[in-house]
Amino acid sequence: MIAWLTEPFMYAFILRGLLAGILASLACAALSPFVVWRGMSFAGDAVAHSILPGIVIAYIFGFSYIIGALGAAIVAVIGIGLLTRRKSMREDTAIGVIFVGLFALGILLLGRISTFQDLNHILFGNILGVNRTDLVFMLIVTFVVLLGVVLFYKELLVTSFDPAHAVAIGLSPAVIRYGLLGAVAITTVIAVQAVGIVLVLALLITPAAAASALAKKMKHIMLLSAGFSLMATVIGFYLSYYFDVASGPAIVLVLTAIFILSWVISRLTERTGRHYSEG
Repeated sequence: MIAWLTEPFMYAFILRGLLAGILASLACAALSPFVVWRGMSFAGDAVAHSILPGIVIAYIFGFSYIIGALGAAIVAVIGIGLLTRRKSMREDTAIGVIFVGLFALGILLLGRISTFQDLNHILFGNILGVNRTDLVFMLIVTFVVLLGVVLFYKELLVTSFDPAHAVAIGLSPAVIRYGLLGAVAITTVIAVQAVGIVLVLALLITPAAAASALAKKMKHIMLLSAGFSLMATVIGFYLSYYFDVASGPAIVLVLTAIFILSWVISRLTERTGRHYSEG
């Protein structure tokens, strides 16, 4: 059993892959509760798909996909901000326009590549393909995201649950929201290597959704989100290694199983509670 658990770590690139997955899962888990409670699932999905043209451009011109993805994510966030400035356009409309436009551009640029397989790992994840430069960048982004959540936890909490009170005490819900959207954007960039563009939304949504079924306080939800995300990443990593499957789908399927189990436990707990109260 011990040999089975330690065998993957005989190779440096596999160890880097696991560390990358852990970093991505921690960053996503820190943001997941706020994304869920604020109803930002569509925004997260939009940012994830909007980075495709940046990645393809980076591939075509031979520079780091991280730089390309980050550039496209920044363009998406700035574009959404400009379109919704002074409420000239509904935010969901602006997100839809930016999302579809950038994703379509990415699909168009894919036609310039000789074979779809060249970017298959970006679309569906390849946790074992992380190099040292990627790992350092992921470490920096994860640190910045976690530090930001810690420093602005109260502001995020107040603007998430009581925007009117936030305005009354001098906070700007719009600024906090776009700060959060920016954090989602850079987190998406580092999560792409682990689960890919297609599935990155799962890391931003499913951990908090599962945790919300079992806990009510935000701090408890955040801790459970981190635990579920790490668990899914580690299990998915082993599934990817031993069964030779893509890391992204493996991690997401484990997360989905955790969500289903959490939901079942929540329903059973509610039924038990009603049974005793009625008795």
